[in-house]
This record gives sequence, structure tokens and C-alpha cells, in this order.
Amino acid sequence: MNWDEQLFAVLDDLEQQAESLYDAERVAEVADRSRAEYGAVSLVSRLMASLDSEISVDVLGVGRVAGRLQRVAAGWLLLEAAAGQWVIPLAAVTSVGGASSRSVPEVAWSPVTRLGLGSALRRLSEAGERCLVHRVDSAALDGVVRRVGKDFAEVELTSQRIELVAFSAVAAVQSRP
Repeated sequence: MNWDEQLFAVLDDLEQQAESLYDAERVAEVADRSRAEYGAVSLVSRLMASLDSEISVDVLGVGRVAGRLQRVAAGWLLLEAAAGQWVIPLAAVTSVGGASSRSVPEVAWSPVTRLGLGSALRRLSEAGERCLVHRVDSAALDGVVRRVGKDFAEVELTSQRIELVAFSAVAAVQSRP
């Protein structure tokens, strides 16, 4: 091997070493960026990607509820289960099983997703359906949601007894089929 071949061999070796170092730095940089980007992913965006999927949700004061995820909106979700529909405030959700590994960014959400918990409870009120209002303290009220205020719902337990339930105390509302 003559001197110019040796020189090119050394330069090739240095170039390969530089590429390896660049690749190693790039892998670390991509991993850092991925971690930083994932920090912006919300539970709601993961649930949006799970619409029409079978999931299970652990709910404060209730336990595990499983069913098909029908809707996700501002602060609540709707599950269709064998025991009826469940309106569950996200604040009462402690964990979710079976969710999609993907997420849907907020810019892709329907304008309907801006409707709050009060909207879901008003639908129950308009239907006049009997339901079970589960509270985060594990108590449950069996009645009909009559009226919905800004931050509470009026639940008629009997014709003589009405309870006002703060949204912050609602763990889930289960409609009775």
C-alpha cells in the first residue's frame, strides 16, 4: 500500500468515526426531543385517539368501569357499558386501561368537545332518565337530574326530597337502562 492509499484509509477511518459520533449525538438529541414533546400530551388527547374503543376507567369512589368510549369533552367522558351509560368527570378518573398509544392534538378536536359537564347533565335532565349519581366519597344518589346550574346539579330523590350536588363531588353519573 503506497502513502496516498494509507492517507485515504486514515481519512476514511476519521470520517467514519465522525459519522458515528454524529449519529450517537443525534440519537440522544432525538430522544430528548421526544421526551420534551411527549410532555405536552394530555390524558384527553390520548382519550380522543381512543374513541369507539373498549377501555376501562378507575373512578374515585366508584372503582373500575369498563365500556366503549363514546365521547370525550371538556372535563368529562361518556362510556357505554352493559350497565348503562356513564358520564365521568375527568377529575374523578385515576387511571385508564386499554387506551390508544396515539394521541389527537387539540387543533383536530371537534367544537362539540368544548361542552362541559353541565351539558352532559342537562341532556340527562331533558330526558328525565332515572340515574345513579356517584360521589367521590363513595355515596350514591338514586334519582332524576332535574336542573343543572353553573357548578351543581339538582337531583330529585323523591317528590319531597331534592339534593344539590356540586360538580366537584360528582365521580360519575350512571344512566339506568
